[in-house]
Amino acid sequence: MALGDNGAVFANDVSAIFYNPAQMKAGNPEIIFTHNAWIQDAATELLGVKFSLFNLPIGVGINSTSISGIEVHPTAGPAVATFSAHYFLGSISTAFSLIENLSTGITIKYLYEDIFYDYAEGIGFDFGLTYQSPIENLFISGVLKNIGKMNQLQKEATKLPAEIRIGPFYSFDFSEYKISVKTGGEFQKYLAQDDIHLNFGSEIIYDKIFALRIGYQSNYKSKNISGGLGLYWNQFSFDYAMTPFSYGFGQAQTISIKYTF
Repeated sequence: MALGDNGAVFANDVSAIFYNPAQMKAGNPEIIFTHNAWIQDAATELLGVKFSLFNLPIGVGINSTSISGIEVHPTAGPAVATFSAHYFLGSISTAFSLIENLSTGITIKYLYEDIFYDYAEGIGFDFGLTYQSPIENLFISGVLKNIGKMNQLQKEATKLPAEIRIGPFYSFDFSEYKISVKTGGEFQKYLAQDDIHLNFGSEIIYDKIFALRIGYQSNYKSKNISGGLGLYWNQFSFDYAMTPFSYGFGQAQTISIKYTF
């Protein structure tokens, strides 16, 4: 989130199950918990677990989003009641090598939503690719997300926000200063919309202890700049991101804790 929501190219740990499954790698098990306090009383909790099975990385993810305090107005005047909307996602992901330097990944998602007294279920898929170029530390990654459908919610089925993201990622080290720099960008397009977003992010890490991050997203009316930081202590990672909004919406705050076994 701090890196301009550039997860399709940046996320290469357990968090890749929410962005681009092709970026997952076999290795030590990891677990992550994320709390996202979005605008307008929307909040999301994410739990992700990654482990290896049959020499393949396996990721299991849970995403629970709620919007509270929605007012009921049967007529003009004060609200007579309030209710909440809930959205749930449960997923399983894996990744494997197609050919040398080219990996693919897939995520299968169970979807559920309830609004007032109506509810619906659905299935979605994410398909990802990542390519390690002949240039050292340069990767090209892409993902096709949210392919699937929901059952009817009262009278109409919710359309999934199908999207495509693709872009480069590059990292380089200044070992004499104990500094590493990572930078990346994404072309993002929701398939049902005409607008295109270009997302950019950069991260500076000092001595594998402290990270400073900044990001930019184009073609959004109410947001563009984001930022955050990370702290690494033994097997723990602590991350924070802030996305300011204009028009009086305030800021979105995101915190994450990751543990590597």
